[in-house]
Amino acid sequence: MPDPILQLINVQTHFPVHHGFVFKRLAGTVKAVDGVSLSLRSGEVLGLVGESGCGKSTLARTILQLVPTTGGSVVLEGRNLTTGTPAEVKLIRRDLQMIFQDPYASLNPRLSVFATLAEPLIVHRVCPRSEVEARVAELMTLVGLSPRYLRKYPHEFSGGQRQRIAIARALALRPKVVIADEPVSALDVSIQAQILNLLASLVRQMGLSLIFIAHDLAVVKHISDRIAVMYLGKIVELGPAAEVIERPLHPYTRALVSAIPVPDPDVERARKRIMLPGDPPSPINPPAGCAFHPRCPHAQERCRAAIPPLAAAGPAREVACIRWNEI
Repeated sequence: MPDPILQLINVQTHFPVHHGFVFKRLAGTVKAVDGVSLSLRSGEVLGLVGESGCGKSTLARTILQLVPTTGGSVVLEGRNLTTGTPAEVKLIRRDLQMIFQDPYASLNPRLSVFATLAEPLIVHRVCPRSEVEARVAELMTLVGLSPRYLRKYPHEFSGGQRQRIAIARALALRPKVVIADEPVSALDVSIQAQILNLLASLVRQMGLSLIFIAHDLAVVKHISDRIAVMYLGKIVELGPAAEVIERPLHPYTRALVSAIPVPDPDVERARKRIMLPGDPPSPINPPAGCAFHPRCPHAQERCRAAIPPLAAAGPAREVACIRWNEI
C-alpha cells in the first residue's frame, strides 16, 4: 500500500460551554470530534458519512486548522499542521483546499468571478500577474464554465454554476488534497449528478485526493473508494465503499444503509427498514461505554462498560463494535 498523503492521528476538537452572561462558568464541553484517526492515500476518494451533528464538518475545518485542534495531529506529507507556525501552515494550505456546502454563502457577493479566482493566485504568488487572467480562464474551462462569465457576480449564476465556481477556486492552487463538505446537498437533484461527475472527473484528471463529506450514503457510494462512518464525534466503521454498503458491520451503518431508497417499488415495499429509537445523545454529556448503545437494538450490559476501539474486522475493514460478528 502507498504511504498516506494525509494522516489524522487521534484528532480531538472540543468546545467549552459556558453559562452566565457576566459571571461565566464552565458548564461542560462539547466533544465535536473525539479521537479520530484516519489516513488518505494519493488519488483516493474517502467518503465521510453520518447524520447531522455527528462532527463531519467540524472535522473538515479541523483538518484545515480553521478550527484549532484540542489534541492529536494532522499531518500532510510529513508536515504537521497542528504544530506549524502560521507561515508554515499558510504554505501547507496551498496543498489542502476545501469546497464548502453552500455556494450562496461561500462566495463573496461583492467580488466578480475573476476577482474570486484570481485572489488565491495573487496571495500565494503562484504566477506572474500578467498570467493571472489566462490562468483564471483555464480554471473556468476546467469546471465547465465559459470564460466570458468572468466579469459577472455570484448572484447572476444558478446554484450549480456557483458550486462550479467554488470548485474552481479550490483548484486554483493545484492542491493535492481537497475536502468537499456536502457540496451537493444545497443543489437540486438534477444538478447533483453533474457536480458529482465533475468531481470524479477532476480526481482522475488531476490526481487529486478527495475527502467527500455527506449524510447520503447513496451519493457517497457513487464517488468513493472507501467510506468512513461517523457517530457522535467518532469513526465507527471504515472500509471499501462497496463492502460497507453491501455488508455493513456496525449496527449504526446497517440503519443508514437500510434508509437508502431502492428504485424498484416492489423491492422497496418488501425490504425491512431499521428504525432507530430516540435521538443521538448530547455531545456535552455522552453515555458511558459505546455512544450508540442507547439506540442500538443489539446492546448488552458490556456495551455500556467500555468504549469500543476501532479495530480490524477483516481485510481492509475496521469497526468499533464488540458484537459486530455476533449480530
